Amino acid sequence: MGKKPYGIDPRRLEQYSEEIRSVKELGVEIAIVVGGGNIFRGAQAENLSIDRVQGDYMGMLATVINGMALQSALEKSGMYTRLMSGINMEQVCEPFIRRRAVRHLEKGRIVIFGAGIGNPYFTTDSTASLRAVEIEADVVMKGTRVNGVYSADPEKDPNAVRYDKLTFSEAYSKELNIMDLTAFTLCQENNLPIIVFDMNKPGNLLKIIGGSMEVGTIIAN
Repeated sequence: MGKKPYGIDPRRLEQYSEEIRSVKELGVEIAIVVGGGNIFRGAQAENLSIDRVQGDYMGMLATVINGMALQSALEKSGMYTRLMSGINMEQVCEPFIRRRAVRHLEKGRIVIFGAGIGNPYFTTDSTASLRAVEIEADVVMKGTRVNGVYSADPEKDPNAVRYDKLTFSEAYSKELNIMDLTAFTLCQENNLPIIVFDMNKPGNLLKIIGGSMEVGTIIAN
């Protein structure tokens, strides 16, 4: 969305594709889960007198639109991609099949996962955690608007303190809102670290891949 009130900002797409390309050039295998809140959120359904389940499916379709936009931006930058969906829509993307997704990654393609897991009541965080477990990813990297996990909302509390590293237990006990409980538990039970960082600051993704913890917060067992 960038600085636009809704929709897709082409400058933000260009920035993300450049960030991703800089990491891809290091030989890193990359899978991406995108949200759809810039177009429609399932939580909006109630305000529009739309059934929750119907609203969630609308939100899933919004993630496919964003996935297609990101796919186009990445391919314009010279990268090979595959868009895979939790809902069958063969005209625009492949259905998610775990072995096929892994094979795409092995061939050096960037895989984009759209349409959540194909079921309502599951968030984008849950999708990211589940897909990461399925493809045996090394880490889940959650791109946000702030550079890590804080003791309070840094956009509201100037005294909020950033954590460099947390255990899953510490995050639970401090009641830090990092991911929804389903997603968080999936990562904890499968010993899958989470890194929360500011995706909108150029160079952050490359720094974290290079091992720098000057930006972001890592949550691990």
